[in-house]
Amino acid sequence: MKKYTNTGSKDTRSGFGAGLTELGLKNPNVVALCADLIGSLKMDDFKKNHPDRFFQVGIAEANMIGIAAGLTIGGKIPFTGTFANFSTGRVYDQIRQSVAYSDKNVKICASHAGLTLGEDGATHQILEDIGLMKMLPGMTVINTCDYNQTKAATLAIADHHGPVYLRFGRPVVPNFMPADEAFVIGKAVHLQEGTDVTIVATGHLVWEALLAAEALEAEGISADVLNIHTIKPLDEEAILQSVAKTGCIVTAEEHNFLGGLGESVSRVLALNNPRPQEFVAVNDSFGESGTPEQLMEKYGLNAASIVAKAKKVIARK
Repeated sequence: MKKYTNTGSKDTRSGFGAGLTELGLKNPNVVALCADLIGSLKMDDFKKNHPDRFFQVGIAEANMIGIAAGLTIGGKIPFTGTFANFSTGRVYDQIRQSVAYSDKNVKICASHAGLTLGEDGATHQILEDIGLMKMLPGMTVINTCDYNQTKAATLAIADHHGPVYLRFGRPVVPNFMPADEAFVIGKAVHLQEGTDVTIVATGHLVWEALLAAEALEAEGISADVLNIHTIKPLDEEAILQSVAKTGCIVTAEEHNFLGGLGESVSRVLALNNPRPQEFVAVNDSFGESGTPEQLMEKYGLNAASIVAKAKKVIARK
């Protein structure tokens, strides 16, 4: 298998901005809406190049979702942009009624998700958004791991008909997915072959999973690593194939362990092939103010925690 290495750190929100810029040139039906956070969402280039297709809604997120739903009726493909907390929690009713229930072709693009929002603190660090979105019928839920994958996902969701929640972040993180790798919604990326333990990770925890696999290998433990960029629809086949080989699994996510990737994996295992599972996730709590690095360390969202949970789950086989 190919070796994934850090080719230079970038923020995932810039991957979204680059993808949106490219879509502006490729697809005249793509329009963008923002709730007063153009710079934070990296939507500047789209606004500059396509002012007639950009709508600054202001701090009125519910209106933004309603406008986006309306634009789809005329054949437009709206991409909405704001922080993940405001993209989901603040406007859940509008998303449920005007987008999901109505099966509108709206792309809800959310930056600054999870603990890595950092110093803005618990009020902004939404850790339940994946759960909120995946429970909506017909909603596709994507959580990308680096700049390249976020750009590729942004391009891919424009061609997918139906509501999408695209989650990404603020901090600079390792960029390791190939720039030319096509993004296939619902298809996991097999990063590393292994036989002793399966590690499935999403978002910022994917790179940490690779670091954990390297540390485990130094101790003679072979890890099978999957990048689960699409939470819904979940690549159940890839997960079951891996667990059939290893006999146990660790799930890793920057999200509450309730309602996230880990619970989706648990359902797949319970219905098909029950095996020991351990969770690397936030333990049913809010976040707090701090640097992304401090918070990921305090809440156990890092390679060291994945290594510890891998050893624990192996012992349960």
